[in-house]
Amino acid sequence: MKEQIVQLIEAGIGRLVEEGLLAVEQCPDIRIERTREKQHGDFACNIAMLLARQAGKSPRELAALIVPRIPESDMVDRIEIAGPGFINFYINDTAQHEIIEQIIRQGDTFGHGTAGANKKILIEFVSANPTGPLHVGHGRGAAYGATVANLLETMGYQVDREYYVNDAGRQMDILAVSVYIRYLQLCGVDMQLPGQCYQGGYINDIARDLHATHEKSLVHDIKPAGTSDDPEQALDILIQATKQTLGAAYEQVHALALNTILEQIKDDLAAFGVSFDQWYSEQSLEQNHKVREVIERLGSNGYIYENGGARWFRSEQLGDEKDRVVVRDNGVTTYFASDIAYHDDKFRRGYDRIIDIWGADHHGYIARVRAALQALGHDPERMDVLLVQFVSLFRGKEKIQMSTRSGQFVTLEELRNEVGRDATRFFYVLRKSEQHLDFDLDLAKSSTKDNPVYYIQYAHARISRLLEKLQADNGNFEITETFAYINELKESAEINLIGKLSEYPEVLESAATGYEPHQLVYYLKDLATEFHTYYDTCRVLDQPDPVKMARMGLCLAVKQIINNGLTLLGVSAPESM
Repeated sequence: MKEQIVQLIEAGIGRLVEEGLLAVEQCPDIRIERTREKQHGDFACNIAMLLARQAGKSPRELAALIVPRIPESDMVDRIEIAGPGFINFYINDTAQHEIIEQIIRQGDTFGHGTAGANKKILIEFVSANPTGPLHVGHGRGAAYGATVANLLETMGYQVDREYYVNDAGRQMDILAVSVYIRYLQLCGVDMQLPGQCYQGGYINDIARDLHATHEKSLVHDIKPAGTSDDPEQALDILIQATKQTLGAAYEQVHALALNTILEQIKDDLAAFGVSFDQWYSEQSLEQNHKVREVIERLGSNGYIYENGGARWFRSEQLGDEKDRVVVRDNGVTTYFASDIAYHDDKFRRGYDRIIDIWGADHHGYIARVRAALQALGHDPERMDVLLVQFVSLFRGKEKIQMSTRSGQFVTLEELRNEVGRDATRFFYVLRKSEQHLDFDLDLAKSSTKDNPVYYIQYAHARISRLLEKLQADNGNFEITETFAYINELKESAEINLIGKLSEYPEVLESAATGYEPHQLVYYLKDLATEFHTYYDTCRVLDQPDPVKMARMGLCLAVKQIINNGLTLLGVSAPESM
């Protein structure tokens, strides 16, 4: 409806210009908003206020010239001028009712747009280091990223979902050493696992797999060349000693640890309803010499200098708070250098826009990545970084503490098993991604109207039950039979419900373009509330055929929208509960 109203206003302004009563240098975008109160109509437009200065008239005077020149429309009952110059549109009942037929006929594509037609987006999310199982913090990024990708597809974008596998670097070395020490312990070697290593039970599981394959054939006496009072430096010394002692066998330990955890992550995400088109390996950047290449390109552009034996990127002059090391004094490239190469590769793959979803603790990383892209000749404005805040998990009044290295964390699998996939997916996108999330386990598991996902699913199941009863009484019932009777919908609860249905395309577009799935969540909550109110006040089946058919059509439209919205959120729409 908004597009049709925009066209009507454009026609009215066009006539005013043709008559020489208005000279417009540049017409601003015409914005149509839903009114907050019904007495002000259904939609309002402030174009008269935006054009008043150019026209040399007051907004009300200009509105009074525009309104009579707006063409007649079958969907508009009347147009009024309100306040300082708002143009308010009152939509007639017939046009409102047509939304029911549109929803049912278009099904799961209702409300989809074309803003992203022929445009490609790469969205990278989760990308947790494969050093342990996914925990509840990773789950929020997974649910958020998957839903944003789904929403963008409804607007016509071609969306590729990517997981960046950090399968190189120090954290993976710590993982390999952690597994190897646990393996040595299984072989009877008296060796302690440093506190800086990974401590979780999953390390023991991988060590047992290593022991089952090699028994004691990989047992070696690891003698670090030196010590350090700094625990992290001591760990680095141990890593180097392990690499040198094991030689080629170290790669076997490293690969087993990586592949075991990565497969677990893939299985966990699949069970969570999250899939990826690409799993991009950090190791491949080194193997294909992309890291060194991108550093040389930065150097040829004048953005690399040497200091203290290291090579630095001049990121400060491009908006970062300070310059950054890309090659250490020992010749080893940094994590940041790999990230530069990775993002350069994203742009070179031909995407119109790239989206990164990071944890909120990576906020300070944004400026340096944007600086690198600019230095390489890319447009950093084509990159959006969406931050996901931390999750606090509560069981009763107890807040669960999490630490990947210590092994004291609740995994995503444990959370999913406790509250179910639907509640987990739904609650993760219940708030804006940049807001901290307190995950209430008791609420998520409850079967009451206070649990929003249950309340919405219950509305869908109620309508399914109505349809079953109707089909039992009318075996040859066809949904299209309801279309002839929709004008029978006259009760205030029906009108309110129809109005809420008509908002869905706008909510979908706003949620997609703003990367804000919570908008869809709150819309579905409101729709379910409107439906339950309607269901409790208006009987559906025990009515004369015209009214029964009309109300059933309305219910089926609600069912379709709930199904569509929940599907985008990665939540099921049950037929019974």
